Amino acid sequence: MWRELLPVGRHPDSHGYRRFAWTGADTECRAWFQEQAETRGLTYEIDRNGNQWAWLGDPAQGDAVVTGSHLDSVPDGGAFDGPLGVVSSFAALDELRARQAEFAKPLAIVNFGDEEGARFGLACVGSRLTAGQLTVEQAHRLTDGEGITLPQAMEAAGHDPDGIGADPQRLARIGAFVELHVEQGRSLDLSGDRVGIASAIWPHGRWRFDFRGEANHAGTTRLTDRRDPMLSYAETVLAARREAELAGAVATFGKIAVEPNGVNAIPSLVRGWLDSRAADQESLDQVVGGIEKAAREYAQAHGIALDVVRESFTPVVEFDHALRDELARILGTGTDLKVPVLGTGAGHDAGILSGSIPTAMLFVRNPTGVSHSPAESAAEDDCAAGVLALADVLEGLACR
Repeated sequence: MWRELLPVGRHPDSHGYRRFAWTGADTECRAWFQEQAETRGLTYEIDRNGNQWAWLGDPAQGDAVVTGSHLDSVPDGGAFDGPLGVVSSFAALDELRARQAEFAKPLAIVNFGDEEGARFGLACVGSRLTAGQLTVEQAHRLTDGEGITLPQAMEAAGHDPDGIGADPQRLARIGAFVELHVEQGRSLDLSGDRVGIASAIWPHGRWRFDFRGEANHAGTTRLTDRRDPMLSYAETVLAARREAELAGAVATFGKIAVEPNGVNAIPSLVRGWLDSRAADQESLDQVVGGIEKAAREYAQAHGIALDVVRESFTPVVEFDHALRDELARILGTGTDLKVPVLGTGAGHDAGILSGSIPTAMLFVRNPTGVSHSPAESAAEDDCAAGVLALADVLEGLACR
């Protein structure tokens, strides 16, 4: 399965993945998922929001145990973020069948669409729509860099966008959702553990900073006569680092748009996107508030107008304590193993769904801690340990 999926959407120069929602690479990934489902005799379906499901047993029975993740990527992303969870889910089902496990509850494997938000700028679109955290009106306003709307992209890829929206009936069938994911950090590598359990997702959000100045000639305009928004932006980037360090948080300006974007032109507009995350809401507010305060001071000093817009926000997500404790019990049964419980600064579909159904996460060790990069990796034996851990969890939750 891993070998089949590896070439899909891989860029020949960067060797990273460009599996963006509702594009050709995404279509190939979705075809792969359907083939895996049908090869195993599972009931395959696509829900109203374009998420893919593979069912063992009758979904209408209710109290289903669901696992899975996503197959899309960030620009030039790694091979493991998302796909490891989907591949491991199919492999865990194979393991349970090899054990001749008897299922007492329906089991499903899911591929949530557009988790990374690389094309339309909003993460977890498929799960947000399903959980009612993204309205139809908001979804219709999402556009990519070429001005193509989400509904247009869906339609071009063969999915009818008219039915998108909240899907409470589907969520009502699910008793638990467990997502396996490569760790996006080095906690497991430092502790020497192959597999861990998630405790919570840090609160996080995205903010857009628009610095507006005056375009002018780079060669003839005196420094004292300039209203250069790039200066205010650059100083704000440095302020973000300082504020994050003070609060023990993270803050990143990772995307920028410049107008008119000429080598010999002073910009008229510099638009930067801030991603910030912290262990608690108070710390996050402190970081973002400090960055905005500094940005406004710099902008005023340089004669620059500044607008700050919060484009998305996810509060702290505490995974279901009872389910989390059950995972720890299952994985610790018959052994002296104490599976570490750790928090994460990365958002996931499991976090979005946690407000509607009990959710939990398993992490697989990442030896470098690198993620959202072609250098993202996990050792084969660690991945195998993740599959066995997921199989044990699914057996404990869904089997007699």
